[in-house]
Amino acid sequence: MKEFIKKIGDIYRHEELRKKIGFTLMLLLVYRIGSFIILPGIDASKLDSGQQGGILQFLGLFTGGAFSRASIFALGVMPYISASIVIQLLGLAVPSIQKLQKDGESGRKKINQWTRFLTIAIAIVQAPSYITQYVDDAAHPDGAMWTVTSVIILTCSTLFVMWIGEKITDKGIGNGTSLIIMIGIVSDIPRGFYTEATSQTVFFFLIELAFLVLIIGAVVAITQAIRRIPVQMAKMAQSTGFMPQGEGARSYIPLRVNSAGVMPIIFAQAIMFLPALLQNSETFRDNKILQSLTDFQGVGYNILLFVMIILFTFFYTAIVTNPNQIADDLKRNGNFVPGIKPGKPTAEFIDKVLSNITLPGGIFVALIAILPAIVMIVGLTKSQLFGQFFGGTSLLITVGVILDLLQQIESHLLSRHYDGLMKSGRVRGRNTNAISTGGITG
Repeated sequence: MKEFIKKIGDIYRHEELRKKIGFTLMLLLVYRIGSFIILPGIDASKLDSGQQGGILQFLGLFTGGAFSRASIFALGVMPYISASIVIQLLGLAVPSIQKLQKDGESGRKKINQWTRFLTIAIAIVQAPSYITQYVDDAAHPDGAMWTVTSVIILTCSTLFVMWIGEKITDKGIGNGTSLIIMIGIVSDIPRGFYTEATSQTVFFFLIELAFLVLIIGAVVAITQAIRRIPVQMAKMAQSTGFMPQGEGARSYIPLRVNSAGVMPIIFAQAIMFLPALLQNSETFRDNKILQSLTDFQGVGYNILLFVMIILFTFFYTAIVTNPNQIADDLKRNGNFVPGIKPGKPTAEFIDKVLSNITLPGGIFVALIAILPAIVMIVGLTKSQLFGQFFGGTSLLITVGVILDLLQQIESHLLSRHYDGLMKSGRVRGRNTNAISTGGITG
């Protein structure tokens, strides 16, 4: 505890870091205040609180309840995330986007601008759908003018939330978009814990907390787990020049066990929302198959979700990690994997290793994704809100964002000759001895 207090003091004495954290907290506070501002004309007392299951509960989890409250921030950053995913996927097929991705800072700015325009288009489509499907008719006034006004407000609010995220990334600390999502997730933790604590015995609640700690520990372990491929550096740049051939240093290529992060879950759950959307139409309302695929605690839903997450894990890993590019970079710099010929054999070796670690990583992520449903089915928790924190996208995002935040705080402290946040060593993930893998950070 004494060491922890000392580190807090180090953070406070670091003027730049203190300002960044203060700026970040201020903008997150603005976001949280906005999530409680209801759309003009809506009677909050007439909102249907009985819709808290299904899609509404899932989306409400990422917006801190703004979705279910019909807030001006109801859409949150979801349109921006959707736009980013679309741009990433287009980068696989559209040569012009691929070229921009390789153009450095100028290309990144252009892609960001396209993402913003696409965010506006997606928000304009999602806003009227949200109003008609998820806001009770008795809670808002009739008329096209109110609908148009609300669509404009929701779209502009989404752009404002996107701006908050970008400002946090530029002038604050951490990834702004991820922090906004995380703050929405953790805002429901006190309510979930209180509901569960009051509905369970003290002994059983302590068992639940112990089980939750074990799950969080497993998620942290798999998030930081890497497979190191040793690399022999033929020559090493130093202040005095280059070391002669044969005196090179040994480094490694860090391949993450969970390279895809939470993206496979986001892709899979986006597809799993389609049956629920189709059920809103008269044609498919009584379809038994669609009904089974809209039950978040159903066996069919979770089996299909499990399989899709594993498939998307391989798909997204292939997007973010290119073995051919890694092999070419090694060969161009005169580096090589011991025992493996440079060029194509190296690419095949890296691809084999990546495939071997992606499968267990994908299975783990899939298990974490369906774990809340398992916990609720077996009756481990009485509160559905508390059960959501036993896994799923929410836990993976929260753990990933917190680890990244700790890494950034630590890097600021180390830059001012402070010790890291952890006495035992640095937070794994930003090792300077690792060789760049074209999209994977070590």
